[in-house]
This record gives sequence, structure tokens and C-alpha cells, in this order.
Amino acid sequence: MNRSIILLGVLAAAIFTASSTLFTVQETQQVLITQFGEPKRVIQQPGLHAKLPFIQNVISFDRRLLDFDAPGEEVILGDQRRLIVDSFTRYRINDPLRFYQTVGATEAGIRARLNTIVTSSLRRVLGNEPLLAVLSSDRPRIMGEIRRQVNEEARQFGIAVEDVRIRRADLPGENTQAILSRMQSERERVAREARAEGAEVAQRVRAGAERERTVLIAEAQAQADILRGQGEQEAIRIFAEAFQRDPAF
Repeated sequence: MNRSIILLGVLAAAIFTASSTLFTVQETQQVLITQFGEPKRVIQQPGLHAKLPFIQNVISFDRRLLDFDAPGEEVILGDQRRLIVDSFTRYRINDPLRFYQTVGATEAGIRARLNTIVTSSLRRVLGNEPLLAVLSSDRPRIMGEIRRQVNEEARQFGIAVEDVRIRRADLPGENTQAILSRMQSERERVAREARAEGAEVAQRVRAGAERERTVLIAEAQAQADILRGQGEQEAIRIFAEAFQRDPAF
């Protein structure tokens, strides 16, 4: 019985030691091994791995593409218009050691840093662009420059920024009203010009029709005078011929 107890004890100790020594890295994970809080090595290969029991710890980081949604920020554009911008960033942790040294053991710490980096880049880049460029086909170029700047600054934290995009861009209330008023004024101006141009065209048409009417009447009157003169001449000729044949006519 003593031997059985000893064997069970040894087996339990072996299992406990194995559970403290062996660990599995999933396909979606990358891990950092620390010893008394000091980083020792990074493991990015999935599978079964070992560490020193009791004195080494495993810190896991996600290796998948991660999302960060920045809150809306008011940005002053190059034409001094104000725009409220909501953006989102897609990134991945590509250097767990640097991430651990600069941010910490959890991914929550990177969000405040990303918010600062993204907001600063948005203000720098959009501050040189007019509203028309932000809303036009120039937008991919603008976002490409923002992504480049954000990625450059974020590298110090062990992450790679894959994409930065503007989810929504709204004008502040007072700007919206001012622009709507300008648009309304512009539409009214265009309508006035169209009406004026239409009236001018109608006047030209009426004047042309009146001239044509006058010409036609004059031509008809002239033709009538000609025909009347010809008729009178013909009547005189017929009367003369008749008189010659019969003076008593």
C-alpha cells in the first residue's frame, strides 16, 4: 500500500510538473515567456512547448488583425472648415517583446496610444486639405498618407498598422446650416439666371416672329398692288379693244 501511495504521489507530482512545464500555442496566438517579470523569449510557432516550471510564466498576445474605433474628433481643414471625423484602425501585434516593454501585458494599453497617434495624424494631414478633396476621389491618397504616418509612429509599440479609414465625416451643426444656406442661395441664383435667359430667348423669338410677320404683310401688300395694277391695265386694254371694234360700246 505504501508503494501505491508513493506511486500515486509521484504520478501526481509528475502531472503537476508537466502542467506547469508544458503549454500549447494556438494558431491565433503568440506568446512571451517571462521569468520573474523579465522577458526571456518569444514563441510564434503554434504547437506544444515547454518552459521552466514555477519560475517562468506565459503571456499570450493575439496575432490576428485587431480593430480600434477612435471616437469622433473635430478637425480644422485646410480651407478652415470644421469637420467631425470618426475613424477606425486595423492593426496587428508583430513584435510581442516590444509590445510588452512599451505597452504591457494586455492589449487595452495600446488603445489610448493609438487614439493619440491617429488623432494627431488626422489633424496634420486633413489640416492641409480642403473639404472638396476630403469628399472627392482624392480621399484614398489622403487616407494613404494618414496610414503611413500612423504606422510609422505605432512601430515603436510593436504593432503594424494595416489600415486607417474614415468611417464618417460630418459638418458641425452651424457649418451645416451655413453651407445649406449657401447651396440654397446658389440654387436661387441659377434659377434666376435660367429664368432671365428664358425670358430673353422668348423675347428674341417674339421679336423675330413680329419681324417675319411685318415682312410677310409687306410682301403680300406689294404682291396685291402688283396684281391690282396688272388687273387695271388688263381692263383698260380690253376696254380699248372693244371700243375700237364698236365705238358705241
